[in-house]
Amino acid sequence: MNLLLLTSCNNKFDRDDYSAYFGGEVTNPLNRYVLFLKDNKIIDTIPLDRNNRFFKKFDSLTPGLYTFKHEPEYQYVYFDKNDSLMVRMNSSDFDESIIFCGRGEEKNNYLMEMYLKNESDKDKMFAVFDYDIKKFNRYIDSSFATRKKFYETKKEKAKWNEEFDYFALSALYFPYYTKKEIYPLVHEIRTGEKVSDKLPKDFYDYRKEIEFNNHNLTNFSPFVKYLTYLLNNMAMEKVSSENNSLSDQALDLNIAKLNITDTLFENVDIKNTVLNNIAFAYLLEDQHIVNNQKFLDRYNQLSTDKSNQNEITKIGNSIQMLKEGNSLPALDLFTLTGEAVNSKSVIKGKSVIFFWTENAESHFVSVHKKVMDLKAKHPDYTFIAINVDDNQSKWTNALSNYKFENVTELRVKNFEELRAKWVITKIHRVIVTNADGTIKNGFVNLFDVKFADNLK
Repeated sequence: MNLLLLTSCNNKFDRDDYSAYFGGEVTNPLNRYVLFLKDNKIIDTIPLDRNNRFFKKFDSLTPGLYTFKHEPEYQYVYFDKNDSLMVRMNSSDFDESIIFCGRGEEKNNYLMEMYLKNESDKDKMFAVFDYDIKKFNRYIDSSFATRKKFYETKKEKAKWNEEFDYFALSALYFPYYTKKEIYPLVHEIRTGEKVSDKLPKDFYDYRKEIEFNNHNLTNFSPFVKYLTYLLNNMAMEKVSSENNSLSDQALDLNIAKLNITDTLFENVDIKNTVLNNIAFAYLLEDQHIVNNQKFLDRYNQLSTDKSNQNEITKIGNSIQMLKEGNSLPALDLFTLTGEAVNSKSVIKGKSVIFFWTENAESHFVSVHKKVMDLKAKHPDYTFIAINVDDNQSKWTNALSNYKFENVTELRVKNFEELRAKWVITKIHRVIVTNADGTIKNGFVNLFDVKFADNLK
């Protein structure tokens, strides 16, 4: 551990000193800052110095759960009124590398250890979901008993208070509940056996004990993950899959989730947050513009978050801008030579616009091969590749290793502008334009078996 962390962790604190600090070191940083947040709102942007260290002193911090981000990674940190903490992290192995030290380290290292234990369960669980219900219950109950003993040992040693204990217990119980919510669906997918009707009558009794309207849980990952599966299960009980296309089934399922949320949550702020989570997940996955609008209509009926900053509203507005026959909103792009160009000057006729990143090399290669095959069959179309990364030299170097012919290669200047204006959140997304440059299909997957129908 470096000198900064050693010095800080060995500090002696006065009982009357209620100031707090948060700092540490980032190995292999991906950017030059660490974000410090409360309830998903940024409190401070803390810069890294030339030694990749950061430090921030606060006059006081309201006790509770906070988040720190070294984008795109994030984790939680809990502060009591007299806590001050340092953290060491490595972006190459983010979660596994995190170590806290200082005043309050026992609580936070417990949360990290519990998180890692729960994460390690994931690979083991696939085979467990094949078990019959009795064997499944025995396995997860045994695993839970081991976790609970670990919790009790740490609690006894650290003597933490009831406020933190609420999060400690949530980190213990919600992964256990999540396994129960997942079991019926995954068991049927893996074995073909439908077990919903064979579950013990008390299988879901724990649902009655959950404090759905406790605002402390709203943004806590173990609860959010659990809620995802709970709402999915409850919605599936209400939606029929007969005589519906997959896109219509997805619409019905997600509208059902909105309706369940409306009845399950009384706290308006929590309800809005959950509605937003459902909307994000659906809108960023669905590729059907008509269904998107139907979903947004119901969302707007239930959500009371009417602020201009509502991201769902922004996404909805952007989606409507991408209707068939509209012009694509203008974007700034770079050519291979570094020349800045506007999308309006590049996209003039029948075009297929696709996206890639050097972080997904297999997709990068396969998507280029696919469009070269399509170009041979549809020479009247221009195929435009847009790289979404932020490094010009890495982009050109990546392309220099291959010979992709008949493809116009460009790079986006600002990914956030691309995401906002063209709603690009999935790398497989493709936009097809008409001869006059207007949108023919703004939401399509290049690897869809019927993709070529869009080029007729």
